Amino acid sequence: MQIQLERPQSENFVRHLESVDDGFRVTIGGKTYNESLIITPLILELWGVDAVAAITERHLRGLLELNLEVVLIGTGRFLEFPPPRVYRFVMDRGIGVEIMDTPAACRTYNILAGDGRKVAAALIL
Repeated sequence: MQIQLERPQSENFVRHLESVDDGFRVTIGGKTYNESLIITPLILELWGVDAVAAITERHLRGLLELNLEVVLIGTGRFLEFPPPRVYRFVMDRGIGVEIMDTPAACRTYNILAGDGRKVAAALIL
């Protein structure tokens, strides 16, 4: 799937998402990644999570210090919900959390970031 944005505000937009083997490869800012990562308009870092069931509060703690409006969690090829305590951890801080498959999370992130929203996407690739 080729993803294009008309007026990027930063380099941290998903430019291309490609299905490979049992996951995805994503291109952001001219660099290609095949490991799970966290992306905001200002930050891009590897995420160290390879399965939804493995997500804990610790994996999201740093994001919650960024004054975000919403956190998108891309769960890979299929929609899969993390443990309820993960939702509670984010929502108790007044931040919205949306769970979706990784392609949908990439598209939604690009739209929200392009609109200047305070958004982060935690993507399982």
